[in-house]
Amino acid sequence: MSRLQGSRVLLVDAAYADGTSAQLQHGVSMLVDGATVAGLWFDGSGPDPDTLDASVVDASGTTLIPGLVDSHAHLSLPGGARWVERGADPTDELLATGEDNGELMVRAGIRWARDVGAPRRALPDGRERALSLTLRDRWNGNPDRPYVRAAGTWLTRAGALPPGLAIELEHGADLVAAVTRQLDEGADLVKLYLDGPDPETAPFSAAEVGAAVAAAHARGATVAAHSGTLPGARVGAEAGVNSLEHAFALDGDVAATLALHGVTVVSTLAVLHSWQSFRATTHLPRFSAPEGVARIAERRARAEESIRLAHRAGVPIAAGSDFGGGSLRANQLAWEVQALVTAGIEPHIALGAATWRGADLFGDAAAGRITVGGPAHFSLLHGDPLTDPAALWRVWLTR
Repeated sequence: MSRLQGSRVLLVDAAYADGTSAQLQHGVSMLVDGATVAGLWFDGSGPDPDTLDASVVDASGTTLIPGLVDSHAHLSLPGGARWVERGADPTDELLATGEDNGELMVRAGIRWARDVGAPRRALPDGRERALSLTLRDRWNGNPDRPYVRAAGTWLTRAGALPPGLAIELEHGADLVAAVTRQLDEGADLVKLYLDGPDPETAPFSAAEVGAAVAAAHARGATVAAHSGTLPGARVGAEAGVNSLEHAFALDGDVAATLALHGVTVVSTLAVLHSWQSFRATTHLPRFSAPEGVARIAERRARAEESIRLAHRAGVPIAAGSDFGGGSLRANQLAWEVQALVTAGIEPHIALGAATWRGADLFGDAAAGRITVGGPAHFSLLHGDPLTDPAALWRVWLTR
């Protein structure tokens, strides 16, 4: 066990970035007592280390950041270039993948995660439900795994996703019953898939989605809505879902509606960066053929403009890796912060998307923040993430 994992630890002389300011704070000391932040001091005003019964960590030259929040994860899936195919892997393999993913996240400083959809499988106890719920329940109280809010299985219009991966509905009128079933099985949130078989038409109406949102809210749950196309984004915005996931295709009117209804956009731009990297590492045609390369570049440009539109409209932005359900891996949320900055979002806003903004969407005021009396989850980085977001990859110590 490292000194940072001790029962009482004093960090001295760190810089500090929490995603609320564009400027680093210097001379920061922090006292950890058990699982709690017991003290936080700025400008060199911390206690004398010689007077405390605590392990001392010299944090000079590092930046202290809060534990990260991945707002769009798929815990049971491995990701990679064939991520869709992996959803059909055997149940035992997917659960083992989930354990690997949980360990990777914690090592990277990612302490909270929203699982926004998992395959539905029969379990040894005879129940059938989403694997995300199994992992969430298994990890409850385990300090070596992230805290989880879990959706059940994607709710889609028939034909939108590969057969067997989602719960397929023939009619929008069936949404409320499907939402109720997910919540009865223990889901914390519901995942609607607002891309349909016809990319020019949303699979459900705003009234149908609004009824599903009302049903979820009545049970104290939230609704996340996948949106890769403009028609689905418009429906999600008008229906007032809690979060619009991806939001790869927005216009000014939809961005304004999202802001009006308090919808958070969960950005997953790094998925498109990842697809572009596959051009050099795989011969799969969708990534390497000229038409595939052009299509991905066009989609990335549209997605980056959509994020800028949302930001200018005042829409809250949270960061998601989409690992498992997309091509990224479980320890790569830093890539999304970088992708936001590349798209033109200020670095401190991008860091906030992976910390306190994600925490607000997660529904835990103590998550993604460092506060006295709050949970002692944080990382020490080599570098300044407010000028160089790649510093988020350079985790020295994490707790």
